[in-house]
Amino acid sequence: MMLTTRLPSAGAAAPMGLRPTSNWRRFRVSADGFPSFLPKQVEKIKDPFARKLATRIERVPVQISSDSCIMSSCVKPTTEEKTNPVVLLHGFDGSCLEWRHTLPLLEEAGLETWAVDILGWGFSNLERLPPCDVASKRDHLQQFWMSYIKRPMILVGPSLGAAVAIDFAVNYPEAVHKLILIDASVYAEGTGNLSKLPNSVAYAGVYLLKSTPLRFYATNLSFNGLPFSTCLDWTHVGRLHCALPWWEDTTVNFMKSGGYNVCSLIEQVKQKTLIIWGEDDQIIDNKLAVRLHCELPNAIIRQIPNCGHLPHVEKPNDVAKLISEFVQADC
Repeated sequence: MMLTTRLPSAGAAAPMGLRPTSNWRRFRVSADGFPSFLPKQVEKIKDPFARKLATRIERVPVQISSDSCIMSSCVKPTTEEKTNPVVLLHGFDGSCLEWRHTLPLLEEAGLETWAVDILGWGFSNLERLPPCDVASKRDHLQQFWMSYIKRPMILVGPSLGAAVAIDFAVNYPEAVHKLILIDASVYAEGTGNLSKLPNSVAYAGVYLLKSTPLRFYATNLSFNGLPFSTCLDWTHVGRLHCALPWWEDTTVNFMKSGGYNVCSLIEQVKQKTLIIWGEDDQIIDNKLAVRLHCELPNAIIRQIPNCGHLPHVEKPNDVAKLISEFVQADC
């Protein structure tokens, strides 16, 4: 692997055009190396890969309007390579910690790899409560790309992140060289009737969404036979960002905005696309993988046996190998 220029840290000078703020500084870290903006519950997580990746999470300024800047959470690559950078999104109400097992393998393979938290989820500072609808999420990702990545990228979207990736690739084709969609949730027609709920009911539902029992059930359903202790620990990883004080507001905002409906955009995707699917996905019917493959103009499909809904967590070696081969295919 060829190593080149090391990227600037969170303590470097702000990008041109952004005013320095009191938040633009090197964040304090705990004794274990965790940034101070992470919820204190991070210290209870046992997964060593999650703990290690958590120490690398940074907040960087992203200008979303002439007078508004969001300190946005991400994991930066350790080096800058000559190939197209790989940019990892996450699923519904997730965070960059989804990539705790696969991101290090991609870096070992010599890929410049970013993990970016989608606006409204993850560990960004959203104290000012920006809109978190589809258009706002798209614009935020575009501004992040313009500020930091600046080259056509390999955009990777798992689950609902696949809808985010398709929406972005169609609207900003110059920013996306290739697409990788993992167990893609792209056929739901938005949030449906949930968008019409009264605020009180919506907040009650969102409060339930972050409960440990519900998250444990969802985690157990997402994987193919996890031991109880692992399932409980991964539940804590998956709900860590829910402890931030603005999480309920931003999640309700997204839910009531109508959510993603990208069915009509699938045939407009021009980029080469790799579809990865766990054969034992209990969340999204495996038949939709075949449908997506048929509807995308330029796609290949690879299925992973004995694997559930989140192959990048459950089968990281397989996923890293597939991504690396796809990225390097025309190099």
